[in-house]
Amino acid sequence: MTQKGLAIAYGAATIVNAIALGKGAALGVDLWTKASVTLTGDPNIVHGEILSDPSEDASLIEKTVLRVFKYFNVGHQYGAKIKTWSNIPVARGLKSSSAAANAVALATVKALNKKIDDLSIVSLGVDAAFDSGVTLTGAFDDACASYFGGVVLTDNVKRKLLSQIKLPSDITVLFLVPEKKAYTANIDADKLQSVKSLVNIAFKEAIHGHYWTALSLNGFIYSSILGYDSSIALESLNAGALAAGLCGKGPTVTAVVTNDTIDQVKLVLQRYDGDIIKTSLNHKKAMVFDS
Repeated sequence: MTQKGLAIAYGAATIVNAIALGKGAALGVDLWTKASVTLTGDPNIVHGEILSDPSEDASLIEKTVLRVFKYFNVGHQYGAKIKTWSNIPVARGLKSSSAAANAVALATVKALNKKIDDLSIVSLGVDAAFDSGVTLTGAFDDACASYFGGVVLTDNVKRKLLSQIKLPSDITVLFLVPEKKAYTANIDADKLQSVKSLVNIAFKEAIHGHYWTALSLNGFIYSSILGYDSSIALESLNAGALAAGLCGKGPTVTAVVTNDTIDQVKLVLQRYDGDIIKTSLNHKKAMVFDS
């Protein structure tokens, strides 16, 4: 019988980017990545396909399977064929890597018919992100928001989930997604140390539950150091957004809105180049599924 696993993990948005500080906060959103992992009899040979964006490098999803194999010491028994498909734009700051790693790790564990705790699955995906060079900090905050949903605060250096909070469901998240991609591996991490103390202020706001202040402040800080125009976020705030700012390392801009301000903020975003994605908060946990 074919040993196969299917799983889904969700998207996320930045509240506080952890690259400068080593601590971060993120918010689960209702975008998704699905993964299929089929075991083969070719030991340690894995082949991945990203069906929704075939031009992208599949090394992350391949490294994720190898990390799971190593964890269970089964690389001498199995290889794998991996397929992922997603509605999360790749390399735009929307945590596509974290969602892919989580979904693939879960699917691999399912294919192996093994058991593992949630944080260990997240950590294996983080290890794979380091292995494949798609992260500077491991993006543990993004991975936790993708896997658990809600708002998460994390210590990325210690890989510690500091808190997880569920927010009201009557909030909408708008993303302005430019066509141009931006890869985390290309960022000069040393340059970001100059704003570490400022990012720490944003993180303290998040600790005190002021998530929207933290998101906006973080966005302005990282936009200034990475060379992005902050006017999109500022205009969104003037139009009534609860929060607005750069998502991850960009170029996507996040705007958090209530039902009565969606239209006004959307009009702002429509004046700029890029696709607009409208979604909701996600509080569902990543999971395996049957078909």
